[in-house]
Amino acid sequence: MSQRSKALDPAVLDSLSKLSLVARTVVEGFQAGQHRSPHRGSSVEFQQHRQYVPGDELKKIDWKVFAKSDRLVVKEFVEETNLALHLLVDASESMAYGSLNWTKFDYARWCSAALAHLTLAQRDTVGLVVFDQDARIKVPPGNGAPQRNTIMSSLESAEPGGPTRIGEVLSWIASRLSRRGIVAIFSDFFDDVPTMLEGVRLLSLAGHEPILFQILDPQELEFDFSQLTRFVGLEDSGIHRIDPKAIREAYLAEIEAHNQKLARQARALSIDFVAMTTDQSLEGVLSAYLAKRGARARGGRG
Repeated sequence: MSQRSKALDPAVLDSLSKLSLVARTVVEGFQAGQHRSPHRGSSVEFQQHRQYVPGDELKKIDWKVFAKSDRLVVKEFVEETNLALHLLVDASESMAYGSLNWTKFDYARWCSAALAHLTLAQRDTVGLVVFDQDARIKVPPGNGAPQRNTIMSSLESAEPGGPTRIGEVLSWIASRLSRRGIVAIFSDFFDDVPTMLEGVRLLSLAGHEPILFQILDPQELEFDFSQLTRFVGLEDSGIHRIDPKAIREAYLAEIEAHNQKLARQARALSIDFVAMTTDQSLEGVLSAYLAKRGARARGGRG
């Protein structure tokens, strides 16, 4: 395995102390898509010169070219449409679970940090909300290095805790996001499916594009505990000593039904649903999804 591949392994990412470094490491493996407008305007990326015509703004004239050639030309630039990415990160108690050396919440903030780094590098806008039953941390949309630092430090300082109210939080956010954009939601989505999807539907009706990133620990899908196990109910404070073999079949059927219902109803709303487990390579999961989005954007949904 190459050194670069090792650096993208979650076990290595977990040892990094700064999320900004995690983000740079993760997004190194794939390139950002550009959000370009087909018309030309005033942006930072130069496109071409063209002959001056009466009515052009004088500030667009390239006076250096005029000094050398006595020709009046104006600068044209490729105008980039400014993407607004809203990151919503679930920090409820259930996200504190982890059978590995990191938790679901760690994985969620690595993913959101990576997308923030990627989007801000394109000069686009990113905002952040960390929530449990309420919006606990709010970083208004912005861009540039100060925004990157604020988002990274906010993710670094956040800790999971508190009950889940995903649907109510999404409905609240849908009524308050003034700028339309992509809303990337990172959660285990362990809540009532109809309530959650109603919040997602409201985001869509408000002109946003929600994306559901479901983050689960592999043990939550396998449930291969072999001995009498002490289970602590993270969000109901209950403590139970249970023979896992006795409930494994019922548990697996229940979680599969929940996840299938969530995925099916998301598809019915034409919402992207991305299932992730915390033992997967961040680069692999995110690059595969972004490649799929890029192909769909070029060829249409199909």
